[in-house]
Amino acid sequence: MHRAEVVADQPERRSLRQSRTQPIERGAKAELLELEIGDVRLGPGRVRHPWQPAGRQDGSNAELGVDARLREELGPVAVVLAEPVQEQDAGPHRPLRRLDDVRLDAGVAPAEDLVADACRHGGHCATGIYDQRVLDTEAPAIRLTELTTCGGCAAKLGADALAEALSGLGIDRLDGAGSADLIAGLDPPDDAAVHLVSPELAVIGTLDFFPPIVDDPRTFGEIAAANALSDVFAMGGRVLFALSVAAIPEDMPTAAFRAILDGAASKVREAGGILAGGHTIRDPEPKYGLAVIGVAAPDRLLRKGGAEPGDVLILTKPLGTGLLVSGRRRGKTSDVDLDAAVGSMRGLNRRAAEVLVEHGVHGATDITGFGLLGHGLEMARASGTRFVFDAAALPALDGALDLARSGVETGGAAHNRRFVAPALGVADSVAEDLVTLAHDPQTSGGLLAAISPGRATAVMDGLRAAGVTAWTIGRVEAATVPAVALA
Repeated sequence: MHRAEVVADQPERRSLRQSRTQPIERGAKAELLELEIGDVRLGPGRVRHPWQPAGRQDGSNAELGVDARLREELGPVAVVLAEPVQEQDAGPHRPLRRLDDVRLDAGVAPAEDLVADACRHGGHCATGIYDQRVLDTEAPAIRLTELTTCGGCAAKLGADALAEALSGLGIDRLDGAGSADLIAGLDPPDDAAVHLVSPELAVIGTLDFFPPIVDDPRTFGEIAAANALSDVFAMGGRVLFALSVAAIPEDMPTAAFRAILDGAASKVREAGGILAGGHTIRDPEPKYGLAVIGVAAPDRLLRKGGAEPGDVLILTKPLGTGLLVSGRRRGKTSDVDLDAAVGSMRGLNRRAAEVLVEHGVHGATDITGFGLLGHGLEMARASGTRFVFDAAALPALDGALDLARSGVETGGAAHNRRFVAPALGVADSVAEDLVTLAHDPQTSGGLLAAISPGRATAVMDGLRAAGVTAWTIGRVEAATVPAVALA
């Protein structure tokens, strides 16, 4: 815990500075100055002694006159940082709060009165001339979702707005000597950029990050990493290494940030790569993700444009993560249902991708923020086809359809509806909760693959043998205008 140390500044003035070794010494009496959250530009007139009654700051008593005394003795007050203190039984005294800023509060009892409480509650006693007691406890568990307005892939910019922003950008034009070797990029959009190194080798590059979707830091790191790694698998590649992309509040406990990194590193290792570095900036709203580099054989890539009329559509994870997370924020999602969603989001698409590549599949994508219909439409446009989904066959996580029927929907789903609407056909027999499910933004969702009928059985058998559950959810049809449909 940081403490304030009084040091000589000028003959007639003193100031406070941060120290880990010295207690506060001022005059002949020990004092406890409580610092509360919220103010960082306060003058000394806002400060009271611990024993001074509230409202008595008029300076009428020379001994207790705060303004005069602070000007004479303390000078500018430095920001003091310390860990939060949790009181199980504060007794008659007000509990100590976080010492993050510089408002000094008179409602706290003098430090010597808290000696017994400090030792009783597990704090250690810092020995000093006046035996000031400072409680030293670990920070309380942080709830990451309380720092965000939305999380996961639901935080993605809508596909409609993104398409407008990228329109005419010119990235697809062959401007440089090496541009002809960019075999996947923005035109048409794909899951990752792919650069041809040689006839036998292509390098895959991708980046993905988002705000927390769960409270536990390690689990957040695992989900964010699994989601970012998925783009390499959706292209049929294998992971080489990854770099962290992090935006972290300055007051986030180091242990929490380390847990995020540990979770991410564990998933990168599971994917066959290594977390090799990264970049971190300050941000009041935490965000985390990865830039991932992988490799693949150029002739065995999985592409959004690889679907053909007659192909069977399969999906390797159930839908509904957006609904369940949004429902949790409203107190409607059970612990059991949320745990199942978290387990799905933490799972890698590595084995599923390996099976698809082994069986010569060429058309696939991963289902994330644009939902099943949004990503299905991207594949339909890239391949010039129509994707017809069997609404009754769509797999849903437990609780997701109940939430959809109760009116729960994410903000990201509204973007998805606008993006898909001009190209979407819905049969009259399709229930509205299934329409909601098909628009639901997924975080670290499964792979959607288009498989020729002659290979479908072998692929499904291969997925099952690899421990991957998959569902047949539709078909690919010829079309003059690319579209999607719920039948």
